[in-house]
Amino acid sequence: MTIRTMLAAAVLVSGVTAVAAQDPIAERKALMKANGDQARTGALMARGEMPFDLAKAQAIFQAYADAATKSKALYPETAKTGGDTAADPRIWQNMSDFQAKLAKFAQDATEAKAKVKDEASFKSTFSEVQKNCGGCHETYRMKKS
Repeated sequence: MTIRTMLAAAVLVSGVTAVAAQDPIAERKALMKANGDQARTGALMARGEMPFDLAKAQAIFQAYADAATKSKALYPETAKTGGDTAADPRIWQNMSDFQAKLAKFAQDATEAKAKVKDEASFKSTFSEVQKNCGGCHETYRMKKS
């Protein structure tokens, strides 16, 4: 019985440590950086400065959908400030709208991935998804001076 109690306590402590070790600001910054990298690749393909690659195009939209889904959990009340965040305080004032924008971005990216079959469909679909991404930044990202 004592061994089981000690094991249970160890599991509980390690679980709490793992949760405490998470840094939502660092995680969301990493996701946004990855999205930026994907956006650059997509822009190069859309402008014809990089050869179109269907697998890369679909990977861009998948990365967007994954990031939007993961981002939903990365804006707790405890992560409003610190870590050189660019998250605007309006996120927490209007969390339902912010969460809806993330859900729409994930949905649009998932649909785009399914729609893209060639370079022409990528160009039109990519620009629409980018507008959605940028729209959220206009509302919920602080401008750096």
